[in-house]
Amino acid sequence: MSSRSPDEFRPGAPPSDPGARAGDEPEDPHELLHRARRLTAHGHPWAGSAWERAATALRRAGGALTPGDHADALDATALDCRGAALPAAGPLFFRAADLHEQAGQRGKALVSRARAVAVGPGPGATAFARLTELCERAVALHAIGRAGAAETATVRLLHGRARADLLDTAPDPAAEAGALREELIGLLAFAAPHRAEPAVLGVLSDTRALLGRITASDDPDAALAHLRTAIEDHRAGGRPWPATDHELLLAAVLRATGAHEEAAALLRTALASVVPETPLRAADRARLCLALAWTVGGPDGPGPGPTTGGPEEGPDGDEGMSLLAEAVRHADGTAQDERVGALARLRLGVAYAERGRCHEARDLLEQAPAGLADDGDTAARVRARAWLAECALRLGEPGRAAREYALAAAETLTWDDRRHGAALSHRTAHALGVAGSPEKAARAYERAADLWRAAGDHAAAARSLRARARQVRAVWGDATAEVVLAEAAREAGRGSYRASGPVERDRPDRMPDGSGRPPTEGRAPGGTVGADTVPGLDAACADAEAGEDSGPEGARRGLRELPEAFGPRGRYQVDVYGEVGGDGPWAASAPGTRVQGCV
Repeated sequence: MSSRSPDEFRPGAPPSDPGARAGDEPEDPHELLHRARRLTAHGHPWAGSAWERAATALRRAGGALTPGDHADALDATALDCRGAALPAAGPLFFRAADLHEQAGQRGKALVSRARAVAVGPGPGATAFARLTELCERAVALHAIGRAGAAETATVRLLHGRARADLLDTAPDPAAEAGALREELIGLLAFAAPHRAEPAVLGVLSDTRALLGRITASDDPDAALAHLRTAIEDHRAGGRPWPATDHELLLAAVLRATGAHEEAAALLRTALASVVPETPLRAADRARLCLALAWTVGGPDGPGPGPTTGGPEEGPDGDEGMSLLAEAVRHADGTAQDERVGALARLRLGVAYAERGRCHEARDLLEQAPAGLADDGDTAARVRARAWLAECALRLGEPGRAAREYALAAAETLTWDDRRHGAALSHRTAHALGVAGSPEKAARAYERAADLWRAAGDHAAAARSLRARARQVRAVWGDATAEVVLAEAAREAGRGSYRASGPVERDRPDRMPDGSGRPPTEGRAPGGTVGADTVPGLDAACADAEAGEDSGPEGARRGLRELPEAFGPRGRYQVDVYGEVGGDGPWAASAPGTRVQGCV
């Protein structure tokens, strides 16, 4: 079989092999082959580059890769496919599997097929069923000596990962997680006697990390132990390349247990690590910068929820801003994860907006959701549009602000939690009012009130109706506005008041009417507002604008409460920052973030 050109091995264009530096390169193709095989055996991230050089040297010498070597080269290349290049990994793995079969390497062929299934676009349940079959075949081949311990353990780990991805869809996720933990503990017992093999050490490390991930939500202390052991196993046997995924998970669990300083120290060490032979990938550096910005972001350390605030809000805001800017720089490039780039721009844009740097924020927020229109994260698009609208409003562009708010509200129609759509519709109406379109604003406030009712928040519905009364008065006069105010009072009476602060302040029965009486006094029979309350109409309509619409803080409060972009899909999922366990009502339906790389 003839060797392939280097370009055909490198769809993801990963970093150059350090062995290719001037004066360092072995001239003998056989030495290059030996080096490529050694790096492959150790699971080195740059094995693909080594195979590229070996294939090129062989071709120049008139030689060719054997089917087995060619398969190893394709495997190594596919493992390098990340971000935008990830879809190329599946076909490469399948081709590698065929070549392993030709070479009589049945165990390696099973690993390649399992990897192809794991990174493929198929539904999770279908992939899991296929991996279950491959796992059973691997165990059977190992029993008769046709598959090695490392190969069998790798297929079993891929099966465990697929099972973990389905935990939140199980009838009893906690019970299924317990069963998976038992499966992974069995895998550790199987692999431990073979830990002298470098490839087995990698499986042990990744198995411990997976145990930490699925344990984090239920037993953080046990998760910390698993993840620390995972990093130790990764480093054992002279494996100097970064264990970024494991470090992100460990930092996330440390944050969850309140150990923010330790988490920050871990992330700073990871960012400062200098290993010339295996420098940190740009996409991984971007993720570490994001996670560190998340860690130092607030006085109590930010948690996984969207209400805690970002790095711009805490005492370390300057450091957080610098980290976000660095994340944006490193996230650029066609081969990077577009979700990391979108999140970095989104968070930096929000940070700028919070500080009033609206021009800079607008540029970043316009770029943030690029490429996510079809299958991207809805929460990312909503958050970007909402903050873009807020910037437009502050820059004197209320018409654009209304359009962006309306588009953001439309994106939330499929969400179970109607409050986000209601709040965004309220902001749409406010922007329309500022733009001088009172009739459109009145209709938008009515939509917001309907959504608040559907969400069961009658106090908020009353607030939107009072704001609607102001716009109605401008278009249709005092009498119609009084009818709307009466509706607001009835709406407020339907619910209990659970909140204090802004919502409590806006209760209709607390609104002054100029005489110190709540507007419910002085009503005419039948619930309409009597003529003697017209002075109260002035005060009530003015008070509607004196709430969250009158200043940026109320708007920012609502924007911060939007779902976090690219958050975990469920209790056992992981997000860009390494956080495990989505707990919001949107978590089950929001797309998650695939952990980069594969075994």
